Amino acid sequence: MFGIDLPGAGLWTTSVGSLPKPEYLTRARARYSRHEIGRAELKELELQATKEWIEFQNSIDTDLVVDGEQYRGDMVAFFAEELPGLEIGGLVRAYGNRYYRKPVATGPVGRDHAVTVKWWKFAQSLTDKPVKGMLTGPYTICDWSFDEHYGSRRAFVLDVAAAIRDEALDLEAAGARFIQIDEPAASTRMDEFSLVIEAMEIITAPLRAHTITHICYGAFHDAYPRMLDIPVDQIDLELANSDYSLLQSFQEHPFTKYLGLGVADVHSHVLEPVETMVEGIRRALKLLPADRLLIDPDCGLKTRTVKEAQAKLTNIKKAVDIVRAEL
Repeated sequence: MFGIDLPGAGLWTTSVGSLPKPEYLTRARARYSRHEIGRAELKELELQATKEWIEFQNSIDTDLVVDGEQYRGDMVAFFAEELPGLEIGGLVRAYGNRYYRKPVATGPVGRDHAVTVKWWKFAQSLTDKPVKGMLTGPYTICDWSFDEHYGSRRAFVLDVAAAIRDEALDLEAAGARFIQIDEPAASTRMDEFSLVIEAMEIITAPLRAHTITHICYGAFHDAYPRMLDIPVDQIDLELANSDYSLLQSFQEHPFTKYLGLGVADVHSHVLEPVETMVEGIRRALKLLPADRLLIDPDCGLKTRTVKEAQAKLTNIKKAVDIVRAEL
């Protein structure tokens, strides 16, 4: 693994991963589920939406770009549909009124083809800025799935970790310099946190890319400072949602990695003022140098409207420009 050199005064702008789908794509996905259109027609619209999100990020000069995951529904089901040994089960509620089809492990989980590489290559072809490779972590895939094969959570998680490692290696071979492995479930069961660490080591050990994990929703206050043992270069955390309260823990136990600093609450329709974001960045700078901070929303923006997401990302960029000028 190696670190990254942030340009200028540092403070790279980025996004966590998912971005909202435009209405035409949402309608098309519904039509596809009813067998009213074919996969080729749907894919063309997914490519169009991806291109539009890359163009938007280019327009506000985002430093580290994401493809927006326009071709994905749920972050776990997407990989379950592609990995042998996993099948898609019935609908369960994830949170609020959002549902997903919970995968089921019916046999040994493996990987027989690249899942995200072509999408990453397409996105990277549209921008001169680096594009993150985006993967769902093995612990989260297993925690959000039923197990009808293994009978051992550790065996299940480690098999999935090997499959995700192979995907990460293919992304790196394709040219990805930044690879994010999302683990939102990592802090939900602290008695299994060592398994999160063990699985991540399988993925990141052979990589030279800058590796990132994103943690959200769980009791990540309880996971600190243990989370610093996760073998990645960067941890991305939702901080705006909790008024940056985790920063207090950094005073007792210094944060030793690159930090993805969430400064926009993705669960709120309210657009945070630029000055509020500026103050959040200033608070983090009291504890970490600018060249170890990347500034983004708290989590993926898929639950917001396109206009809301664009406004939040635009304000993040404005806030970073103000702080960079101060530095």
